[in-house]
Amino acid sequence: MYKHTYKNYIFDLYGTLVNIHTNEKKKYLWDKLALFYRFQGANYQPLELKNEYKRLCDLLEEKLTNVDYPEIEITKVFQMLFQNKSIDANLQLAKETGTIFRALSIQDIGLYDGVIDLLDELQKKDKKIYLLSNAQQIFTEPEMKMLDIYDYFDGILFSSDQGCKKPSPLLYQAILQKYNLCKEDSIMIGNDYIADIKGANTIGLSSLYIHSNLSPNIEDELLSNYSIMDGDVNKIKKMIL
Repeated sequence: MYKHTYKNYIFDLYGTLVNIHTNEKKKYLWDKLALFYRFQGANYQPLELKNEYKRLCDLLEEKLTNVDYPEIEITKVFQMLFQNKSIDANLQLAKETGTIFRALSIQDIGLYDGVIDLLDELQKKDKKIYLLSNAQQIFTEPEMKMLDIYDYFDGILFSSDQGCKKPSPLLYQAILQKYNLCKEDSIMIGNDYIADIKGANTIGLSSLYIHSNLSPNIEDELLSNYSIMDGDVNKIKKMIL
């Protein structure tokens, strides 16, 4: 079987490189977050804070009418929650609040087996490594640094920075343009048959699908050029490197 030689490897993150489980509904999270807001002078009760958080998220998303797959910038929500209680919170405090929120929501996080070996091998072969993730920068960047994978990437694009999510072609075009990537020399690697694979296919970008514990059920045609159905990251380098 002929294997195309790629120069640029564009990865999804969650469910592809990182196994994560979060729970934003648990009472403990909203109890502690409300306490933090009260520390800053914003007097919220936990249920009030939870409901207002959801309302503001929905409100900001409704305003993004110019894209098919809108993505809000969550830092604005944490800042608005302060402002609604007449607290003039700067962007740094909003980011710190978001980091606390994320830390409270995480139940488990870690790399899949073989991820570091794969990234090391790509670097040894002088390949370029990129990240294209449906994620919030204030959540994901600290997690990548904690997991010691942040410095592997030659370029990163989060959906929160762009105002839209995969599978929007706008997000795929944005990463190609931002880093001046040749489409023919690039491949998208992800665990979601719609967001990662159908999205890449829409703009004619090659793709590799890896089915992980976080993958949604495949209910339509899988359009990837390559596929790994058992979640074994180690097979990626054997298949396309």
